[in-house]
Amino acid sequence: MADLYSCTNSISTIGEIPLEIINLFDKYELGKLLGCGAFAKVYHARNVRTGQSVAIKAVSKQKVIKGGYMAQVKREISIMRRLRHPNVVKLLEVLATKTKIYFVMEFAKGGELFTKLAKGRFSENLSRRYFQQLITAVGYCHARGVFHRDLKPENLLLDDNWDLKVTDFGLSAVQDQVRPDGLLHTLCGTPAYVAPEILAKKGYDGAKVDIWSCGIILYVLIAGYLPFNDTNLMGMYRKIYKGQFKCPKWTSPELRRLMSRLLDTNPATRVTIDEIVNDSWFKKDYKQTNFQLDYFESKAREEHQQNLNAFDIISFSSGVDLSSLFDESDISASGERFLSGVKAAKIIEKVEEIAGRENVKVKKSKNLGVKLEGLNGKFVMNIEIYQLTEELVVVEMKGKEVNAIAGQEIWKDKLRPQLSSLIYQPVN
Repeated sequence: MADLYSCTNSISTIGEIPLEIINLFDKYELGKLLGCGAFAKVYHARNVRTGQSVAIKAVSKQKVIKGGYMAQVKREISIMRRLRHPNVVKLLEVLATKTKIYFVMEFAKGGELFTKLAKGRFSENLSRRYFQQLITAVGYCHARGVFHRDLKPENLLLDDNWDLKVTDFGLSAVQDQVRPDGLLHTLCGTPAYVAPEILAKKGYDGAKVDIWSCGIILYVLIAGYLPFNDTNLMGMYRKIYKGQFKCPKWTSPELRRLMSRLLDTNPATRVTIDEIVNDSWFKKDYKQTNFQLDYFESKAREEHQQNLNAFDIISFSSGVDLSSLFDESDISASGERFLSGVKAAKIIEKVEEIAGRENVKVKKSKNLGVKLEGLNGKFVMNIEIYQLTEELVVVEMKGKEVNAIAGQEIWKDKLRPQLSSLIYQPVN
């Protein structure tokens, strides 16, 4: 099963140029369409201020919500935020309008590894180089509690230096999804790369199925064709389940030994990441990249304290609509929110100015925000500001049930209309 909203078309086969250059949030200029799927389109884009090339995946909110895949989108954002590795495509930021969610990602200029393989098999040395980078990235993901579950050449990109980048974490799982039996149970993956234990439908170890897929990828790199292939899907599944394959005659004995361990149908005896890294064939010319996981964890905590990330915004926004304006709901209920392109300090300054005119007391909070109080305590409201991106903030207002009628009068008739100029109007 392919990613429910991935871009399935090869970059080499898509050359559409939008009729009009789209400017997103006055920050990104969208250009060439790189690929598309049922739920999303990926464009090459340029940061108009820095000139940096990025890839932007535009996901349709309507299709995602109707299909029931919102939790999957949230999980992909959460997963990509925690991954910072030279061989993993980096998520730079997430933006949204009324109709779409935009994943702004690192741009891999070299395109898909799949398109390079279409021209012919790789040498053993080149295959080893890409396999080393793949295993380094996958090992890092596993150490972070992330299992990709859909590793294949189409999900491996190449950067300017022709180094490998793992992408498309739409089907990934995290350690929290593991059931009490210690296994994952969701059936997913691409047929030719799926591990036999997934076909058995008895639960599986996420790390072991990723290693199997890595073995298939290595075989394709070195051979130029799949180890288990059949025009009939069930016929291919039978071959996978039995694990019957032959290495090409041009492969070295060391590689054949490693391949037999990668494509071991028994996950209990299948080679581990640590064993792969210590394998004699793998270690040749291998330059290990060391990462301190604590560093990334502390950075994630620091980012969460400073910024309200898009995952949080999507979670609390009604209908995943980040751009909804003030509604008519009672302020004593869940509160109201809006996006603004005005700096937090200016917003607070504006609130203080308006409150002063309406004889409402203002008390600044420790974080970015203020507390409003008026009518001898009959009206109480907290306004908090969260940094979403460098340019955008989310303003959240919560009223307390002190006197709903008096509160609505001062809020709806006096304060709210004067704040309308702060609302950011995004493009669709």
